[in-house]
Amino acid sequence: MKESLGGTGLVLNDPLLWEKGRKGRCGFSLPRRDVESAPLSPELTGEGPDFPDLSEVDVVRHYTRLSQWNFGVDTGMYPLGSCTMKYNPKANEKYASLPGFTGAHPLMPDILSQGALRIMFELKQYLTEITGMDATTLQPAAGAHGELTGMLLIHAYHKKKGAPRSKIIVPDTAHGTNPASAALCGYRPVPVSSNEQGILSARAVAKVMDEDTAGIMITNPNTLGLFEENSREIAEIIHAKGGLVYCDGANMNAVMGVVNMGNMGVDVMQLNLHKTFSTPHGGGGPGSGPVCVKKHLEPFLPVPRVVEENGTYGLAEDYPESIGKIQAFHGAFGVMIKAYSYIRIMGPKNLKKASQLAVLNANYIKERLKGTLHLPYDRPCMHECVFSDKHQTAQKITTMDMAKRLMDYGFHPPTVYFPLVVRGAIMVEPTETESKEDLDQFIDAFKAIVNEAREDPDLLHDAPRNCKVKRLDETTAARKPCLAG
Repeated sequence: MKESLGGTGLVLNDPLLWEKGRKGRCGFSLPRRDVESAPLSPELTGEGPDFPDLSEVDVVRHYTRLSQWNFGVDTGMYPLGSCTMKYNPKANEKYASLPGFTGAHPLMPDILSQGALRIMFELKQYLTEITGMDATTLQPAAGAHGELTGMLLIHAYHKKKGAPRSKIIVPDTAHGTNPASAALCGYRPVPVSSNEQGILSARAVAKVMDEDTAGIMITNPNTLGLFEENSREIAEIIHAKGGLVYCDGANMNAVMGVVNMGNMGVDVMQLNLHKTFSTPHGGGGPGSGPVCVKKHLEPFLPVPRVVEENGTYGLAEDYPESIGKIQAFHGAFGVMIKAYSYIRIMGPKNLKKASQLAVLNANYIKERLKGTLHLPYDRPCMHECVFSDKHQTAQKITTMDMAKRLMDYGFHPPTVYFPLVVRGAIMVEPTETESKEDLDQFIDAFKAIVNEAREDPDLLHDAPRNCKVKRLDETTAARKPCLAG
C-alpha cells in the first residue's frame, strides 16, 4: 500500500502534575488584597488542598502534550459502526458559542429568552417533518434516554386505555440499550431472531405478538447495517393487536430525507442529534435524544413544552396526561443549536444527499473488502457494513488483533464484536464525510493487515506498536480496574 498514515511522530511523554510541581513555582499572580487576611475555620486548618506548584509553561505544555495523545474526528477517520462519528462542521460550533446563547440562563423569563425558545420551537418542527411524525419533544439527554422516554409514552398510552401490558418485542439486531430501556419501564423484553437475510420477518413477529405485548422496538436500519424491509407489514401485525411500534432512530444518518417513518407505521422514535445532526459524539460529552411521536401519543409528551402564540414563544406545562419532566429544565440546549444550524445550512436536498453518500461509502467499503474479510450478509447495506474474522481464524488472528493493528496504520478501529449475531464482528461506518481517497487508504490498510496475518502473525499479536500506549491487558483491567489517579 501507499505510505501509512500511522507513525511514531514527535509525541512527548509527560508526568503527572504532582510529579512536575516544585515548591515555589507560580503561574499566576494574585492581585493585591484590599482586605485583611483571616484564618480558616478550625475544621479547615492544616496544610490545605494538595495542589502542585507549577509555572505557566508547566501547565500549558502538560495539557498540550496530553491533547497530542488524543484521536478524534478532527484527526482522522473514525469508522465506529452504530455510532456515526462523522465530521462536525465548525460553523455549527461557532453559532452555538455566541454569547447570547452561552450566557442564557434556563431560569430567565420567557420574554428574555425569545431567541432560544424560537430555535427550540423550530427545531421541533424540522425534526417532526424529517421523520414524518406529528410532534416532538427535545428533552431527552441522549439516545438511551430517548428510548426510556419512548417506553414511558407507550406505558402511559396503554394505562390510559385501561389495559396495561407487560412485554416488549426486541429483535436480536436492535441496539443493545433497547431491552434495558424496556426493562426499566417494567416490561419484559421478548427476543426475536433475525432471518437468514439479517432482517426481521413478519412471521417471527406474528408468532410472539399477543394482547399482553405493549409493542416492538425496531432499530431501522438495524445493527447489521441492513434496512428492515418488512417494517410496514410488521407494524400492521403489532397494531392489529393493539400494540405500538417504537423505532430506534440512532441510525437515521442512512435514511434522513429518504424514509418517512410515520408512513411506515412507526408510532414513536428517538433521534440522536449527537450522531446524525452534526453535534460531537462520544467522550462523555453532551448528547440529545429528541423523541418524535404520532398524534395519539402527543398528549403524553414531557413538559414543559415550547409553544408559540402570535409570534411569541413560551414554556407551557398544562398537559394533564403528560409523563412529566424527564430532565432538569429543557434539554441539552447547546446540542440543539448545533443540530438546528446543521439542518438550516444543509436544507432538505443536502440532508438527503448526506444519507445517500453515507450509504454509498459503506457499500464501497463492503465491495472492496468482501474478498479480504468474511462478509456474513452479502447484500446491499445502508450506512454501515459488518464483516467478521472468519477468514483469519486459520492464522489464529482475531478481530481484536486486526483492530489493534489498524491503529499502527493511523486509523481508529471500527466497532468490534458487535452486533452479537455475528461472531467476531467488525462493524465499519465510514459516514458521508469521508472522501474516496480516505476510504481507499482505509481499505488498503485493512488489506495490508490481512496480508500480514498470513505472513507475519506476530505483527498483529503485538499490535499496536507505534502508539503512545502499547497493547493493554484488557482482561485484568476489567477484573481489577485501577480507579485511582
